[in-house]
Order: sequence, then structure tokens, then C-alpha cells
Amino acid sequence: MFIGHHAASFAAKRIAPRVSLGTLFAATMWIDLVWPILILLGVEHVRIAPGITAFTPLDFYDYPFTHSLANVAGWSILAGGVHWLFRKSWRDATVVGIAVLSHWILDFMVHRPDLPLWPGGPKVGLGLWNSVPGTIVVEVGLFLAGLALYLRATKARDRIGNFALWALVIFVGILYVAAITSPPPPNARAVAYAGLAAWLFVPWGVWIDRHREPRA
Repeated sequence: MFIGHHAASFAAKRIAPRVSLGTLFAATMWIDLVWPILILLGVEHVRIAPGITAFTPLDFYDYPFTHSLANVAGWSILAGGVHWLFRKSWRDATVVGIAVLSHWILDFMVHRPDLPLWPGGPKVGLGLWNSVPGTIVVEVGLFLAGLALYLRATKARDRIGNFALWALVIFVGILYVAAITSPPPPNARAVAYAGLAAWLFVPWGVWIDRHREPRA
């Protein structure tokens, strides 16, 4: 799942208005932020296998450190603990921790059974990626719902508050269409280098948040 993780970030802002949108982007996408680094280091692996699912040609056959449920739960606890150390709010720390865990839950919906429960353990996944229309309907629906919650929770302080947000929405939309329509990537390294671009959303979320404020 891609834009569904952004949806979780937007929705979480309504629950924890004091947490930066950049922090929430980092939390919901954390395991996908680490994953391309481990691919480039040769710690985890992915291969191009056109037809493995209808939606994506990527075969995620080895990513136990970032995408096993047990390790994601560990990342979740760690993220919540770090946030509490800096902000001293159990509520906000809990939201950040759950935001990290939400990534695995959303991936579980779309992945074929390739998500390990623990490193070396059984693999699970509901396989929504086997249906392109189903994937688009669910993911776009989640994104729009999350964005609507964010718009109900915040308002722009200035023009940048609107421009930065809607520029991100348009950019995400373009990337999503490109992901659906583009030919398969040439190799795993190309996938990893493209994945590193997801780090851009963290400072972008901070930028948005600095120009928006909670609604009364």
C-alpha cells in the first residue's frame, strides 16, 4: 500500500493535533523508509516478477527486519518511547506507536501472503493487490477519508498552509498514477533508490504543519 499510509498520517492528526504531520508521516511510513536502505545494503531483498500480483510486479520475498509483525511491533514500541522521551505525552506517544503499527496492518490488506509474522515465521496477506480496481477503490477511498479528517482538524494560517498541502496531494496523486501505469522497474536497486524518495514526505509534512493550526 502507498497512499493508504498517508491516509493514516492525516487521520492521526485529528486524534493527536500536537504531533507534527512530519512525525506522523515518518511513523506511518517508517518501515518503508528503512526498507530501501536495507535493500541497498543487501540485508533484505526484493525481485521483479511481472504478474506475481495484478497491481505490482514486486516480489517481496525477504524483508523480515522491516516487515515482520514482531519487528514492526518492536519499531512501534520504540517510536512511541522515543516520542514520549521528547514530548512527555503518553497520548501522543501512543498515537505515534500505533501509526507505525498501522503500516503493517494496511500492508496485510493488500499484500499476497509474503508478510512474515516473525523472522522465519509463517507469512500472511489478504492479497488485495490481485485486483487492480479493488486496490484503487480501497486505497483512494482511504486517502480521501484521511484527508477529509485532516481538513476538519486543521486550517491554514496563511497561503502556504493551503499551497503546501494541496501541492503534496497533487504530487502523491501523480506518483500513484505513475506507479499504476509505468512498466516494471529494471532491477531491485532501482526500486530501492526510488523508495528513498519517500523521505521527502517527512520535511514536507513539517512544512505543512508549520503553516496550519488546529481548528477550534
